[in-house]
Amino acid sequence: MREIYTFGVKTGQINAMVNITSEINKAINESGVKNGICVVFVPHTTAGITVNENAEPDALRDFLKDMDSIVPDNDDIKRAGGNSAVHTKTSLTGCSLTLIIDDGRLLLGTWQGIYFMEFDGPRIRKVHVKIIEG
Repeated sequence: MREIYTFGVKTGQINAMVNITSEINKAINESGVKNGICVVFVPHTTAGITVNENAEPDALRDFLKDMDSIVPDNDDIKRAGGNSAVHTKTSLTGCSLTLIIDDGRLLLGTWQGIYFMEFDGPRIRKVHVKIIEG
């Protein structure tokens, strides 16, 4: 069993939600763990991770629109890079998730999926997954 599973996520827009549920399931299957914990970590300050609606495509668009409403781009920023709003959005979504593995499967709700959150794309990013048996 590998210690850490790492995969790439390519985004094509400044803001994007990429469903990575299948990649997480692949890591769980490869691990052979039937019961335990799955930790998903995004090692970037301008990208995050969340669990969200997985059945209605408009929900993703609405989520990104809501994030822009909550944290609008601001021309009156102090940060030299000019992307303070991006870092705030990342802090709101967070950089990690802890999920339950039960009988070899993620214990997600019927309509839930795991989403990589891009706030400063397009880019190629990394996601790390740690599977802990127990």
